[in-house]
Amino acid sequence: MTGPADDGRRHEAKAIPIMEVAARLGIGGLRRAGLEHVGPCPVCGGRDRFGINPHRGLFNCRICDEGGDGLKLVQFVLACDFVKALDYLVGKADVAPDPAVVARRKAKAEAAERKRQEAEAAARARAIRDAREIWHAAQPGEGTPAEDYLAARGVWFPGGWPPTLGFLPDHPYLKFWPGRGTVAWFRGPCLIAACQNPAGKVTAVHQTWLDVGSPGQKAQIIAPDGSLADPKGKKWPAKMVRGSKKGCAIRLTPLGASGVMIMGEGIETTGSALAAGVKPAAAFWAGIDLGNMGGRMLKVPGTRWSGQPDLEDADAWLPPDCISQLAFLQDGDSHPKATRARLLSGLERAAHHSRHPDFMGWIVAAAEGADMNDMRKRELKDAGTA
Repeated sequence: MTGPADDGRRHEAKAIPIMEVAARLGIGGLRRAGLEHVGPCPVCGGRDRFGINPHRGLFNCRICDEGGDGLKLVQFVLACDFVKALDYLVGKADVAPDPAVVARRKAKAEAAERKRQEAEAAARARAIRDAREIWHAAQPGEGTPAEDYLAARGVWFPGGWPPTLGFLPDHPYLKFWPGRGTVAWFRGPCLIAACQNPAGKVTAVHQTWLDVGSPGQKAQIIAPDGSLADPKGKKWPAKMVRGSKKGCAIRLTPLGASGVMIMGEGIETTGSALAAGVKPAAAFWAGIDLGNMGGRMLKVPGTRWSGQPDLEDADAWLPPDCISQLAFLQDGDSHPKATRARLLSGLERAAHHSRHPDFMGWIVAAAEGADMNDMRKRELKDAGTA
């Protein structure tokens, strides 16, 4: 006897491209990420935990622990059996989800998401604890190789050495190594910067390992196998953040009363503007990285970098309420369009949240192919003071 699952419709259903199946199911909010389209799961809602690979014709949700082909996708979204999935794709389209199955899946997904959030919170707490231990162990940076490193790059502090910059003479470079866990790849002198959240609490440290034999140069990091670079030929970074940096900044100067803030990504970029005497009354804070400064951007069809902030992102950095003018420093040695879009997103977010009706934000760009510190060193060399 031939049942409804064996009436020839199986092959017809399997021939339907999985992205077409997804469209029929109303699955939206997906974006390209390599070979996959990823986004929120249509069942559990987990952000970026759901993906479809159109080349393999498969989907997967890492929270629900479900996956498979187009027919499985229909069963997953509509909470139905195989036969009803066939009916939906190549027969009757009025397939209603099974309420009991939906309830079980919802409970399973909620439990998995709670477990994930608990693990994430525990890992974050450990990282913050580690960062604070590093910061408390650091000595003041003035008069150490940390000061020599910055001075050799043309960075000094007219108002005195910042209390947020410290130094450790023999600091381990900890990184995960497959098969061996987290190991110390390297030890050496290190500039330690406190990353403070809006309440002024240290929740992360920015670490820069130094080559004391070559003032102004970062250390060359050597991995446990003796390699100086990853498999793609990229050198192991001499800078690393430990802790939770979201919403934080490295405060090189106090806020003051001017209402003006100047911010670059790193200490060297921001410190270059400070040492050059640009707007002496301004506050100079380093934003750590572009992701923190710009926050999450909206996806706009036809535009790779929209420059429009996702205002639901509550973790990105925002200027203090007293800031009415914010200047972002744009280095010219990274992708210009992507970098500018990130900074525009951050300025738009700041303007949206600002309490000042006349809030102003702008971008100051370095010369093409150079960063602000390159320009600072060139300025000093031309003046004969380097």
